[in-house]
Amino acid sequence: MATTIRRILTAGAATVTLSLALAACATPVEQSPATSTTPTVTSSDASAAHNAADTEFAQMMIIHHQGAIEMADLAVQQAATPEVKALAERITAAQGPEIELMTEWLEAWGEPTSTDADMGGMDHGGMDMDGMDQDAAMTELQTLTGTDFDRRFLQLMTAHHEGAITMAQSVINTGQNQDVRDLAQQIIDAQTTEITEMADLLEGLPA
Repeated sequence: MATTIRRILTAGAATVTLSLALAACATPVEQSPATSTTPTVTSSDASAAHNAADTEFAQMMIIHHQGAIEMADLAVQQAATPEVKALAERITAAQGPEIELMTEWLEAWGEPTSTDADMGGMDHGGMDMDGMDQDAAMTELQTLTGTDFDRRFLQLMTAHHEGAITMAQSVINTGQNQDVRDLAQQIIDAQTTEITEMADLLEGLPA
């Protein structure tokens, strides 16, 4: 009888030992990683970062573009050369959306979309064209016809583009917002190409 009890206890102990061994060899359950509490900067947060140079560029380039579109729309009506008309149409098509984009930036930043300079009648973007402001340039263009109009339009628009390039390079050097700097570079590239095109058109006009 005692022998039988010892056998039962021995078998039970062996079973417990085997269970413990199997448990020790089992693959542990992976724990879910702890959730990070570090704040993540979103693209909207990044796009909101700007400084005074970004704001001034957007405000003044809007005004500057409006001046270019005003001149270009007149050229679409009055230019004698098809190439000049086509250039004017491209200028309006390119700069209209850029005005909308810069307006959206200013609104998102909580900055005014118009400036005291604009309200006070300052030349578009602070730039002049051959010594003339926007009103004087438009007045002169409206008195011209034929190739005389085309020539003067190309001269004035070249000066206008040179002013935009100066403004764009300035904000690339001093601005904070990368979207603004990217647009400024696009303006430099596009308007440098158009200046070259306008020089070629001027050479092709009859004396």
